[in-house]
Amino acid sequence: MSPTQDLLLVGEVYVDFTLPKAGAESKLRLGGIVHAARGLWAIEANFSVAAACPGYLIDQARAYLERLGFKEFIWLAEVKGAPNVMTIGDPTELADQAYQDILRDEKSVEYRGEVDALKAFKTCLIFPGNYDLTDLRALLAEDVQASFDIAYDLPDLRSLLSFKGNIAAIVTSTSSPLFLEKASEDMSSLLADLRDLSPQAILLKENRGGSRVFDLRGDKVDEIPALLSETVNSVGVGDVYSAVFASMLGGAVFDAGWKAARAATCYAQTTYPDDFKRDVQRSLALSVDQMRGLSGTFLPWHARPDFQIYFAAPDFSYVDRAHLEEALRVLAYHNFRIRRPVQENGELTPQSSMHEMRVAYMGDFGLLEDCDVVFALPLERDPGTLVEIGLALALKKPVITYDPLKENTNTMVMAGSTVYSVKLDSCLNGLFDVMSRLRATRS
Repeated sequence: MSPTQDLLLVGEVYVDFTLPKAGAESKLRLGGIVHAARGLWAIEANFSVAAACPGYLIDQARAYLERLGFKEFIWLAEVKGAPNVMTIGDPTELADQAYQDILRDEKSVEYRGEVDALKAFKTCLIFPGNYDLTDLRALLAEDVQASFDIAYDLPDLRSLLSFKGNIAAIVTSTSSPLFLEKASEDMSSLLADLRDLSPQAILLKENRGGSRVFDLRGDKVDEIPALLSETVNSVGVGDVYSAVFASMLGGAVFDAGWKAARAATCYAQTTYPDDFKRDVQRSLALSVDQMRGLSGTFLPWHARPDFQIYFAAPDFSYVDRAHLEEALRVLAYHNFRIRRPVQENGELTPQSSMHEMRVAYMGDFGLLEDCDVVFALPLERDPGTLVEIGLALALKKPVITYDPLKENTNTMVMAGSTVYSVKLDSCLNGLFDVMSRLRATRS
């Protein structure tokens, strides 16, 4: 289970401040590369930290990282003009989280005099931020092997050119602005650009759909399924994935991916470090062959639009649309192909004729027949939505029913649905699972 090499973490230290919400207190903890450090602590890796942060955070960051067992703390650069406080809307948010880096536009970063110590490290994981990567390259050992998490804070790949020939791995995700710009429709262009940088491996994290690892030395790809459960925390999960993956690259690349995915899953299930470490130790006690033998969900980003999802809901202009818009936003964020009958076939009025209603009915029913899955949101016990659920069940189509107001707790809806829940998180997991199995049957 142990990583095969020491690792230097390079990046910014933040204070993560989760804004309070109804029924819960606000939460304050160190973030940024500290999330990655927790991952390395959980697998009992040897690691050091080169941190960019404001001066007021130095003592606290050093003291906390000391408890995690780091070997050396280097104050790489001082952040000025901003406190490096990240406000977070909701750590269980299912789509693009409401991150706000306070005074980000006022921030500047100045390298410090402690940087000579960087030359001693042969492997590092770099999280780009508001510091210059070309300048950083000059501070590192000539033969350093660097891995990069480019999910955020990297406007383009030119910033990595100075590391070409010294890149062990590049990690990105489907929520990355760079991915959405270059690879949302097709992966080939981004892969070609990443290959030009000569990394040994590429890791693409695809959220609840799993991950793909590209071993460029052997020109092979491995698919790692997601283990879906209730999301307690989504902040820093990707950082843990990247850190554990990078720390284990001295062994088999695919094995590193499987183990890192397990560690990241554990981080999503708690915000208590001791519980996290316990769960990681238990999970990584399995061999990789045992991990492969267990079930999981794999639904790559580019395969998701192959399936049509019928949105059964009172999708009307005059209703309270808060839950509707939340669900639609989350489904769109995950690249699902949503078919909205009210939007496609028209919204009727109380004055609509029987002919108009029959035309709308036939259009909606035809659309329902064409779709693979039904995602239902029967707000206010909407009779049209409930009929659509019944028709879908008769057509033997999987139905995911999201009932946030607990208005439809009856046997036919609850027992008939493939997944019924008052939580969008559970419904989203169910949708990924259903579509993963549909994809497997078509393969």
